[in-house]
Amino acid sequence: MSDNSKQAVLDAALRHAVFDGFSDATLEHAAADAGITMTEARALFPDGPVSLVEEFSRWIDSEMERRMKDGKIDTLSIREKVALAVRMRIAILTPHKEAARRAAAFLTLPRNAGLGAKLLYRASDAIWRVLGDTSTDFNFYTKRGILGGLLSATMFRWFNDTSENDKDTIAFLNARIENVMQMGTLQARMREAAKKLPSLSDLLKATAGRR
Repeated sequence: MSDNSKQAVLDAALRHAVFDGFSDATLEHAAADAGITMTEARALFPDGPVSLVEEFSRWIDSEMERRMKDGKIDTLSIREKVALAVRMRIAILTPHKEAARRAAAFLTLPRNAGLGAKLLYRASDAIWRVLGDTSTDFNFYTKRGILGGLLSATMFRWFNDTSENDKDTIAFLNARIENVMQMGTLQARMREAAKKLPSLSDLLKATAGRR
């Protein structure tokens, strides 16, 4: 089976998921729309609805990366880049908002919690990679963890946003980014302040000198 067949099934599934959620029925209807048998559909999506949701997430990541690379982001600050990447994801999902909402509901089920965490990490990693992040130390995981929380909160805000051009979601996103940047500034100040404090050995020497 070709990648074109897989994409055709996914495209059809996003239409049916609006009514049937991510389910076996959605996969069956999508296979029929794509002109393939259920046996062939199962080969493309071996875990049924789980595979559909995972492919949906992979497609969003890939499309976001493609669009970001096509744009000019080198002159943007890091907060502007992050905001742009998240807004790009929202723009990609806008034609499929109800399907995205159904996918999020699917991932909140206890049995799918592990998959939800994995896909959120992949989304955060995709954003950082397209922004050129080269960290390999503890910051690598910290950045992805913070962005994952930001992305998750923003998407859930968007699911309930009825404002024109998603302006309430954009305001929410910008405020959350500002909070994160302020936290980063505070941490940097604390590190600098810590450098000026006397070391343990200095304190011990001072104490010994007073005996």
